[in-house]
Amino acid sequence: MSLLTENIIPGSHGKIFGTNAVHKEDLLEIKNALLKMHGIKDVIINLNVFPKEFTIYTTTLVKVENIQNVVEHLGFHAIPQGLFKL
Repeated sequence: MSLLTENIIPGSHGKIFGTNAVHKEDLLEIKNALLKMHGIKDVIINLNVFPKEFTIYTTTLVKVENIQNVVEHLGFHAIPQGLFKL
């Protein structure tokens, strides 16, 4: 594991997560819960792919594990996708 795989680093690239949430209401609930976390600047939901994805942008270093715990508390999964494209 490395800094890039275990954390979301601040910047304009964000980190993409796949989720098993399907309904728009569930995705909005995930977004609102994540926006309450310290360091989360924005959460963008992509409804045009399956499985659904959301991208998280941060202002500070945020652990992927913390994101997964918040989403799991809501009854869904958050699976980090590959590293950002350079």
